[in-house]
Amino acid sequence: MIKLYGSTRSSAGRCHVMLEECGLKYEALKLDMANKQNKSREYLTLNPNGKVPTLIDGDFVIWESIAINRYLAEKYKPELLGSTIEERALIEQWSVWSLVEFQPDLVTMLIQMVFVPEARRDHLIIEKANARVLEKFEILNTHMRNREFVVANYFSLADLNSASVANIGLGLGMNLGDYPHMMDWLMRMKARKSFKTVAERG
Repeated sequence: MIKLYGSTRSSAGRCHVMLEECGLKYEALKLDMANKQNKSREYLTLNPNGKVPTLIDGDFVIWESIAINRYLAEKYKPELLGSTIEERALIEQWSVWSLVEFQPDLVTMLIQMVFVPEARRDHLIIEKANARVLEKFEILNTHMRNREFVVANYFSLADLNSASVANIGLGLGMNLGDYPHMMDWLMRMKARKSFKTVAERG
C-alpha cells in the first residue's frame, strides 16, 4: 500500500487530495515534529531534508509535493497532465508558479499570524508579504475570468496544485471578495469530493 508522510494541514495536503483524485488506497502517516521525529535516522533515510511530504509506493520513495503529485498523475491518472504538449506545459507552468511564486508569502503570513506569539509578530513582514500575495490573487483572478479551469476546459493538476495554495489565504481569513473569478473557481475546487474528503479528515 502507498504510504504518505505529512498531515493534511501541511504541504502534504495537496498530495492527500491527489491520492483521493486518483482513487487510491493509502496509509496516512503523521510525524511528531515537536519531538523531532522528522529528524530521526529512519525518516532522514527517506527524506534527507527532514520535511514533509514523503511518499512511498512499493520500493519507490519520492519527496516534494509538486513532484509527488506529478508522479501520481503520470502513473495513476495521466489525464490530469493534459492532452497536448501545450496543455502539459501550461499545467506545469501554473503548478510551478503556485509553489514558487504564490505559496512562500502565504506561508510567511501563516507563520507570523498563527505560530508566532502576538507580542513577537513582525507586522512589517506580514504587511509586505500580504502585498505580494494580493498581487498573485490579482494575477489568478484575471486569468480565471471567463474560465472554468486553470488550463483547457477540464480539471487538471494545475487546478489541484493552485487551489491548494490559494486556499491558504482563506484559512488566514483574508478577504477574497475583490477577486470574484478566483473565488468562484476556488469554491468549485473545494466542492470536489477529493478536497472535501481531505478537509473533513482534518
